Order: sequence, then C-alpha cells, then structure tokens
Amino acid sequence: MMATTHALWGMALAVPVFAVAPEFAPAAALAGLVGGLAPDLDLYTGHRKTLHFPVYASITAIPAVALAVIATSAWTVALAVFLAAVALHAASDTLGGGLELRPWQGTSDRAVYSHYHGRWLRPRRWVRYDGAPEDLAVAGVAALPLLAVGDAVVTALTLALVGISTIYVLLRKRLAEIARLLASLLPAPVRPYVPERYLEP
Repeated sequence: MMATTHALWGMALAVPVFAVAPEFAPAAALAGLVGGLAPDLDLYTGHRKTLHFPVYASITAIPAVALAVIATSAWTVALAVFLAAVALHAASDTLGGGLELRPWQGTSDRAVYSHYHGRWLRPRRWVRYDGAPEDLAVAGVAALPLLAVGDAVVTALTLALVGISTIYVLLRKRLAEIARLLASLLPAPVRPYVPERYLEP
C-alpha cells in the first residue's frame, strides 16, 4: 500500500484518543503519522524486511497500549499509537502486492518478511498494488474518521495526504517507468547500490 495510506491509518489509530483523552490527541495523531511511515525508511535497503516486523511489532504494541491505559500521559499514549501504527503497517503489507517494480503484474511472491517465521510472507493482493484505485479507497476509509473528529491541523494534514494519494494513483504506472529509466541512466559503479527492482527490464 501507499506510504500515505499507512500514514492515514496510523493517524486513524489516534481517533479513540480524540474521544477519551483529547488533550493527548495531537501527540497521538503525530505518533500515528510517524509510526505509519517509519517502516518504509527501509525503502532502499532491504525493503519490507529491514524495518518491517509484522509479528514482533504487534507483540511489542500490546504492552505499550496496556501501559497507556494504566499510566496515561502524552508520552505513553504517543508510544502506544506509534508502535501500533508500526505493527499495522508491517502486517497490512501482506494484503497488497509484491515487491516488484510493476506489482500489477503479480510476479513476486514476497510481500513482507516475517523475522518470527524466518521467511517472506506472500502477497494476498486484496489491494492489487500500491497506488491501485482500491488503495485510494482504503486511504479514504481511514481519512473519514479523522475528518470527523480531528482538529484543524489533523484535518488539513488528512486532506493533504488524500490529495497526494490521489495524484500518486493517477501517475503510479508512469512513475514505475520513469524510475526504471532513471536507474538505467546511472553509471555502472552506482548500480550495485540500486534496489534490483529498479533495474528490471
């Protein structure tokens, strides 16, 4: 799924905080945004393996949520939402496509690496690929409660993320070809540092 979809769902995890403890909601929304994006910092180094932990991140999030309930503060709530967003990102990547440059072709059997299982989990392709129309729909579902309960900053950020998502969906297939073209123009000494999917013919 798109990074923006993960960001929106991370923020959506803060929606209950708006209702129960609104004083902590800004910190929770920011933590959800950062947690939703954080796993994709491995985009160019072992993508969906280096920083994606679908099982371990989920296990870690459980005591963090319990701590936030028992000892509620801005820090504990933010930590809980951050870890839950990291876990949701890693786990939900199995619902999308594989790691190939053109995931709409469905040629990859690698969705996300599970360190717990010691193997790659296969893509289920419920969302066919990142940037597919259904990916935008999933992002929209996360945006609705944020628009309903969020303050002005959350509303503006949500609308910006949905806007970026829409543009990405419209350009998705062209961007893959541009990336491949740019990678082919790189000098030979640099190519070993470029992820293999960008060098696909």
